[in-house]
Amino acid sequence: MSFSDIFKKSFLQGYTGADMSSSQIIFALIMTCIIAVYIFYVYRLLTRKTFYSKNFAISLVALAIITSAVILTIQSSIVVSLGMVGALSIVRFRTAIKEPMDLIFLFWSISIGIICGAGLAKIGIIASILLTIVLFVLDTIPVAKAPMILVVNAELAEGKSEEIVKAVAQYSKYNKVKSRNITGGQLDMVIEVKVSEDEKLVEAISTLKGVNAVSLLSHDGEVTF
Repeated sequence: MSFSDIFKKSFLQGYTGADMSSSQIIFALIMTCIIAVYIFYVYRLLTRKTFYSKNFAISLVALAIITSAVILTIQSSIVVSLGMVGALSIVRFRTAIKEPMDLIFLFWSISIGIICGAGLAKIGIIASILLTIVLFVLDTIPVAKAPMILVVNAELAEGKSEEIVKAVAQYSKYNKVKSRNITGGQLDMVIEVKVSEDEKLVEAISTLKGVNAVSLLSHDGEVTF
């Protein structure tokens, strides 16, 4: 046997993982499933006020189990692990993640699969409980009230925009003109306002001379502090 053969044999033996018993494999998969179902219900509770996707929630459980199975397989041999890396490298996902919270749950699910597959279920349980507490505590923190959008259409006249802004200032401590548009003798104004008495504001603007239409809209965009 040549030196090259001895080196190759010792290299492969050095990176061959220890055999895992069937009970260890089953325990790792069961723990992964339990924690993944726990993630499923946490996602359901945290997204109760927004758009909830049942298919996405189910995929979190499946993703954790699949990841755990892959990690268990990789531990068996370096040859198998290199083959899986090559096979998984050709997979491309083109589904856009619209909500940052969904990205957190995806990474959480994958991490649980890796942790439990490596036989460290205690770390997965502790990390999941801690992360749940942090998420629910942060979710209870009140968010500043988002400003509203006031849209005014009026007949074009000298000093009309200043008159509208002055009337808005009587009911709103914060107001900012976003746009002024003049078309065919008509003035269109878009004003960002923070107001508590929205009905009185709309009524006050609508009673101004030359005002044709007033609309007050709420939005879910960025909050101005």
